Amino acid sequence: MLETPRIKTVDISAQKMIFKAELDKVETAWDRYDAMQPQCGFGETGLCCRVCWKGPCRIDPLGNGPKKGICGADADTIVARNLLRSLCVGASAHTEHARHIAHTLYALSENEAPAYAIKDEHKLLDVAKRLKIDTEGRSITEIAKEVASVSLEDFARFHGEFRWLNAVINPLRKAKFEALGIMPQNLDSVVVNGLARTHVGSESDPLNLLLAGARVAIADVSTMAMGTELSDILFGTPQPTMTTANLSVLKKDAINIALHGHNPLLCEIVCDVAATMNDEAKRLGASEGINIVGVCCTGNELMMRHGIPLAANYLSQELTIITGAVEAMIVDTQCIMPAVVETANNYHTVVISTLDDNKMAGATHISFHPETAIEGARKIVQLALDAYSRRDPNKVDIPTNTQKAIGGFSYEAIIAALQMVDKENPIKPLIDNIVNGNIQGVVLFGGCNNTRVVHDYNYITMTKELAKRNVLVLATGCAAGALAKFGFMTQQATEDYAGDGLKTVLTAIGQAAGIGGPLPLVLNMGSCVDNTRAVRLANEIANTLGVDLDSLPVCVSAPELMSEKAQIIGTWATVLGLPVHIGIVPQIIGSPFVTSFLTQGIEETLGGKFIVEVDPIEAANKLYTEIQKRRQKLGI
Repeated sequence: MLETPRIKTVDISAQKMIFKAELDKVETAWDRYDAMQPQCGFGETGLCCRVCWKGPCRIDPLGNGPKKGICGADADTIVARNLLRSLCVGASAHTEHARHIAHTLYALSENEAPAYAIKDEHKLLDVAKRLKIDTEGRSITEIAKEVASVSLEDFARFHGEFRWLNAVINPLRKAKFEALGIMPQNLDSVVVNGLARTHVGSESDPLNLLLAGARVAIADVSTMAMGTELSDILFGTPQPTMTTANLSVLKKDAINIALHGHNPLLCEIVCDVAATMNDEAKRLGASEGINIVGVCCTGNELMMRHGIPLAANYLSQELTIITGAVEAMIVDTQCIMPAVVETANNYHTVVISTLDDNKMAGATHISFHPETAIEGARKIVQLALDAYSRRDPNKVDIPTNTQKAIGGFSYEAIIAALQMVDKENPIKPLIDNIVNGNIQGVVLFGGCNNTRVVHDYNYITMTKELAKRNVLVLATGCAAGALAKFGFMTQQATEDYAGDGLKTVLTAIGQAAGIGGPLPLVLNMGSCVDNTRAVRLANEIANTLGVDLDSLPVCVSAPELMSEKAQIIGTWATVLGLPVHIGIVPQIIGSPFVTSFLTQGIEETLGGKFIVEVDPIEAANKLYTEIQKRRQKLGI
């Protein structure tokens, strides 16, 4: 009997490119996943310890083999230690992102970054106020310099106030952290401390290891807010903008440049420089000039601020190249598959790495620095132009099902839309509609794609289930990419999928904001680092009501979670008091203690918890139940 092929994705464009990959004999992530089966059961349960070279040690999850490692560490210690290491790695990725942005803002204030400018002075003043920086009688440059300096000091501050933490965490939650003794001192030392605890022969108390993870998470949410808000100062705070999404945004008659990664410092300048080289592209025969598209979270950054089309999220990144129409994939950092280099070798695409601490084997490397950003970007775009002459028309096959999408729903953009309903108290219409039940609650989708589940399926299924029950849906990262590709960020999606109450609210706000119809069904809040935009909105609601975040009917879902960054984001959401759904089985189930604490015990202490559910319908049911519990607690 012939075996039925498993469904890899529900994205029709991606399905077409997976089929093309087979014809072109090009390997994809799904092929490598299949070749990896069965995956290691010890790793899947978190029971493999590679902390020292006496090992690796493995605990038998069925109880028939070793119950302790060579050093005596048991399952609870090993799982908690592995998890803490992952959380530290995830937080360090956010830390480096934010540090890079802060350094650039400082360099700008010193006239050492000529390619950059302060594009949102209002946001600069807003951030300065929240960081308690005096702005009276000072120039914009002076204020920017102090904002950058205070931010950089927060990475290693040992005395005084952790400014970004105090700007992000609401007072009731902060008091809870202080009572538990889990307040971090600064951004860097909390990660170092977390890693030090996991060294062989150091901490073995699983609860204390998990509380160390909580401290890392509190620092991480502060770091992410810094990265987002300083980016807004440099590149502008996103406002609603119409764009398109899916692999079909590539153009046959253009030189296509795919910008991939996470850091806006690179992609913003490449866009500026590419605009100046457009005529040169046309002279080479590309009648539509240069076509910039985004991949992964760089795609969200570009979509949010400039309406640049989004081609792919994490799992479809290789498929962008397999269209045969991409001249250059330019990458910075995080979530970039090393495999894209080999994929590109089958076509004319040049893969260009740009950060000296994120080089890729086999890629062309052009060192990118803020001080020489324009010169670097020009070299990069020129490589794309050079590659165009090598394009093989017989290998070009671009899908055609483009989806419209409205992006750009920053915290400020949402407040501005609400101000059209109530100028004096913009948060009031949102709260009123939560109280009267038109909006039952809010779910923020974030996270990744994962080959363990059908690509994009969970996002689509859960959004339909929640929206029809009048749950407002926000999205970031690869979740936003999935929902944009399927047309959920359109006014039509609101008409098609929203429950009556939710549709009434989105229509009232959309019409008041002058967009001629409802707001889109899903509000795109940006890249994964931009999850803190949603935190600010939740804090605004909680502070207005005089309650802590763990009282709000707000949940988070990462139904296709994969990366260590997503793990730390899920952890800080839980620590902030929110229920967090995960759609894959996390690599912690080898420890009954860790599993119990993260899914139950932590709720008693901090109000949030993890909910593990692989079925998307059932996951939506569970999140809706959590929302109803909280509504009942609020008496609404």
